[in-house]
Amino acid sequence: MALPREIRIIGGRWRGRRLRFPAIADIRPTPDRVRETLFNWLGQDLTGLTTLDLFAGSGALSLEALSRGATRAVAVDRDRSTLQALSKTAMQLGTDALETHCSDAGAYLARETRLFDVIFLDPPFADPRWNTLVPAACERLASAGALYLEASSALDAPPGWVLSRSDKAGQVHYHLLRRAEAGAPGGTPC
Repeated sequence: MALPREIRIIGGRWRGRRLRFPAIADIRPTPDRVRETLFNWLGQDLTGLTTLDLFAGSGALSLEALSRGATRAVAVDRDRSTLQALSKTAMQLGTDALETHCSDAGAYLARETRLFDVIFLDPPFADPRWNTLVPAACERLASAGALYLEASSALDAPPGWVLSRSDKAGQVHYHLLRRAEAGAPGGTPC
Protein backbone atom coordinates (compact mmCIF):
# COMPACT_ATOMS: atom_id res chain seq x y z
CA MET A 1 0.00 0.00 0.00
CA ALA A 2 1.32 3.44 -0.93
CA LEU A 3 2.39 5.65 1.95
CA PRO A 4 0.75 9.05 2.44
CA ARG A 5 2.23 11.62 0.04
CA GLU A 6 3.25 8.87 -2.34
CA ILE A 7 1.53 7.19 -5.25
CA ARG A 8 2.35 3.98 -7.05
CA ILE A 9 1.87 3.64 -10.80
CA ILE A 10 -0.18 0.47 -11.19
CA GLY A 11 0.08 -0.28 -14.91
CA GLY A 12 1.97 0.35 -18.12
CA ARG A 13 5.64 1.05 -18.69
CA TRP A 14 6.17 2.66 -15.25
CA ARG A 15 4.27 -0.01 -13.35
CA GLY A 16 5.40 -0.28 -9.74
CA ARG A 17 7.19 3.08 -9.66
CA ARG A 18 6.56 4.99 -6.44
CA LEU A 19 6.36 8.75 -6.80
CA ARG A 20 6.23 11.42 -4.11
CA PHE A 21 4.01 14.51 -4.13
CA PRO A 22 3.84 17.63 -1.90
CA ALA A 23 2.16 17.51 1.51
CA ILE A 24 -0.81 19.73 0.68
CA ALA A 25 -4.04 19.24 2.64
CA ASP A 26 -6.45 19.26 -0.33
CA ILE A 27 -4.66 16.54 -2.32
CA ARG A 28 -6.71 13.32 -2.32
CA PRO A 29 -5.04 10.89 -4.73
CA THR A 30 -7.34 8.44 -6.48
CA PRO A 31 -6.77 5.15 -4.60
CA ASP A 32 -4.89 2.31 -6.35
CA ARG A 33 -7.97 0.08 -6.45
CA VAL A 34 -10.08 2.81 -8.05
CA ARG A 35 -7.37 3.63 -10.62
CA GLU A 36 -7.01 -0.03 -11.49
CA THR A 37 -10.75 -0.33 -12.11
CA LEU A 38 -10.92 2.95 -14.04
CA PHE A 39 -8.12 1.95 -16.40
CA ASN A 40 -9.68 -1.47 -16.87
CA TRP A 41 -12.85 0.35 -17.96
CA LEU A 42 -10.87 2.58 -20.32
CA GLY A 43 -8.78 -0.30 -21.65
CA GLN A 44 -5.21 -0.93 -20.61
CA ASP A 45 -3.68 0.66 -23.72
CA LEU A 46 -4.28 4.40 -24.15
CA THR A 47 -1.87 4.75 -27.07
CA GLY A 48 -2.67 7.79 -29.16
CA LEU A 49 -5.19 9.24 -26.68
CA THR A 50 -5.08 12.63 -24.97
CA THR A 51 -6.25 13.24 -21.41
CA LEU A 52 -7.22 16.25 -19.33
CA ASP A 53 -7.02 16.11 -15.53
CA LEU A 54 -8.81 19.17 -14.14
CA PHE A 55 -7.83 18.69 -10.47
CA ALA A 56 -4.40 17.12 -10.95
CA GLY A 57 -3.23 17.09 -7.33
CA SER A 58 -0.78 14.21 -7.01
CA GLY A 59 -0.87 13.63 -10.77
CA ALA A 60 -1.87 9.98 -10.30
CA LEU A 61 -4.41 9.93 -13.15
CA SER A 62 -2.23 11.83 -15.63
CA LEU A 63 0.87 9.76 -14.88
CA GLU A 64 -1.11 6.52 -15.06
CA ALA A 65 -2.48 7.55 -18.47
CA LEU A 66 1.01 8.40 -19.75
CA SER A 67 2.36 5.13 -18.40
CA ARG A 68 -0.28 3.36 -20.51
CA GLY A 69 0.67 5.16 -23.72
CA ALA A 70 -1.36 8.40 -23.80
CA THR A 71 0.30 10.84 -26.19
CA ARG A 72 -0.47 13.90 -24.08
CA ALA A 73 -1.72 14.38 -20.53
CA VAL A 74 -2.78 17.89 -19.58
CA ALA A 75 -2.78 18.47 -15.81
CA VAL A 76 -4.56 21.50 -14.31
CA ASP A 77 -4.31 22.55 -10.68
CA ARG A 78 -4.52 25.81 -8.71
CA ASP A 79 -1.43 25.06 -6.64
CA ARG A 80 1.82 26.01 -8.38
CA SER A 81 4.04 23.89 -6.08
CA THR A 82 1.95 20.82 -6.86
CA LEU A 83 2.43 21.37 -10.59
CA GLN A 84 6.16 22.00 -10.17
CA ALA A 85 6.49 18.67 -8.34
CA LEU A 86 4.44 16.95 -11.03
CA SER A 87 6.65 18.41 -13.79
CA LYS A 88 9.75 17.26 -11.90
CA THR A 89 8.29 13.76 -11.63
CA ALA A 90 7.60 13.71 -15.38
CA MET A 91 11.23 14.68 -16.03
CA GLN A 92 12.43 11.88 -13.73
CA LEU A 93 10.28 9.45 -15.71
CA GLY A 94 11.79 10.74 -18.95
CA THR A 95 8.61 12.05 -20.54
CA ASP A 96 7.80 15.39 -22.11
CA ALA A 97 4.17 14.37 -22.77
CA LEU A 98 2.89 16.02 -19.57
CA GLU A 99 1.59 19.57 -19.95
CA THR A 100 0.75 21.54 -16.81
CA HIS A 101 -1.42 24.63 -16.27
CA CYS A 102 -1.78 26.57 -13.02
CA SER A 103 -5.45 27.55 -13.10
CA ASP A 104 -8.89 27.06 -11.66
CA ALA A 105 -10.60 24.18 -13.52
CA GLY A 106 -13.57 26.28 -14.63
CA ALA A 107 -11.38 29.13 -15.88
CA TYR A 108 -9.16 26.68 -17.75
CA LEU A 109 -12.15 25.04 -19.46
CA ALA A 110 -13.48 28.47 -20.49
CA ARG A 111 -10.33 29.23 -22.49
CA GLU A 112 -9.26 25.76 -23.72
CA THR A 113 -10.14 24.95 -27.35
CA ARG A 114 -8.71 21.44 -27.82
CA LEU A 115 -10.72 18.23 -27.55
CA PHE A 116 -9.63 15.36 -25.27
CA ASP A 117 -10.30 11.62 -25.40
CA VAL A 118 -10.57 11.24 -21.62
CA ILE A 119 -11.34 13.94 -19.07
CA PHE A 120 -10.77 13.27 -15.36
CA LEU A 121 -12.97 15.34 -13.07
CA ASP A 122 -12.38 14.66 -9.38
CA PRO A 123 -12.75 17.97 -7.50
CA PRO A 124 -12.36 18.28 -3.73
CA PHE A 125 -15.38 16.63 -2.13
CA ALA A 126 -16.30 19.89 -0.34
CA ASP A 127 -16.52 21.89 -3.59
CA PRO A 128 -17.77 19.75 -6.47
CA ARG A 129 -19.31 22.44 -8.77
CA TRP A 130 -20.88 19.67 -10.90
CA ASN A 131 -23.48 22.01 -12.45
CA THR A 132 -20.82 24.16 -14.09
CA LEU A 133 -17.89 21.79 -14.55
CA VAL A 134 -19.68 18.88 -16.27
CA PRO A 135 -21.21 21.00 -19.08
CA ALA A 136 -17.88 22.81 -19.60
CA ALA A 137 -16.00 19.49 -19.72
CA CYS A 138 -18.60 18.17 -22.16
CA GLU A 139 -17.57 20.89 -24.61
CA ARG A 140 -13.93 19.72 -24.51
CA LEU A 141 -14.60 15.99 -24.89
CA ALA A 142 -14.02 14.25 -28.23
CA SER A 143 -17.16 12.62 -29.64
CA ALA A 144 -16.12 9.07 -28.65
CA GLY A 145 -14.48 10.23 -25.42
CA ALA A 146 -15.12 9.33 -21.80
CA LEU A 147 -15.73 11.56 -18.79
CA TYR A 148 -14.57 10.25 -15.41
CA LEU A 149 -16.23 11.66 -12.27
CA GLU A 150 -15.13 11.00 -8.70
CA ALA A 151 -17.32 12.15 -5.82
CA SER A 152 -18.31 11.56 -2.20
CA SER A 153 -21.75 10.28 -3.30
CA ALA A 154 -23.30 8.55 -6.29
CA LEU A 155 -24.00 10.81 -9.26
CA ASP A 156 -26.62 10.51 -11.98
CA ALA A 157 -25.76 10.94 -15.64
CA PRO A 158 -26.76 14.41 -16.85
CA PRO A 159 -28.91 14.83 -19.97
CA GLY A 160 -27.02 13.74 -23.05
CA TRP A 161 -24.86 11.25 -21.16
CA VAL A 162 -25.11 7.60 -20.19
CA LEU A 163 -23.51 6.09 -17.13
CA SER A 164 -21.20 3.55 -18.73
CA ARG A 165 -19.80 2.23 -15.45
CA SER A 166 -19.84 3.14 -11.76
CA ASP A 167 -18.62 1.71 -8.49
CA LYS A 168 -17.74 2.61 -4.92
CA ALA A 169 -14.59 2.02 -2.89
CA GLY A 170 -14.70 3.24 0.71
CA GLN A 171 -15.89 6.86 0.62
CA VAL A 172 -15.17 7.26 -3.11
CA HIS A 173 -17.94 6.94 -5.69
CA TYR A 174 -16.57 6.83 -9.22
CA HIS A 175 -18.31 6.99 -12.56
CA LEU A 176 -17.47 6.72 -16.25
CA LEU A 177 -19.82 8.59 -18.56
CA ARG A 178 -20.09 8.59 -22.33
CA ARG A 179 -22.22 10.61 -24.70
CA ALA A 180 -25.69 9.23 -25.32
CA GLU A 181 -26.18 7.86 -28.82
CA ALA A 182 -28.51 9.94 -30.99
CA GLY A 183 -32.04 8.73 -30.36
CA ALA A 184 -31.10 6.61 -27.34
CA PRO A 185 -32.65 7.12 -23.88
CA GLY A 186 -30.79 9.74 -21.87
CA GLY A 187 -31.58 12.91 -23.74
CA THR A 188 -29.98 14.75 -26.57
CA PRO A 189 -26.22 14.54 -26.87
CA CYS A 190 -24.13 17.44 -25.57
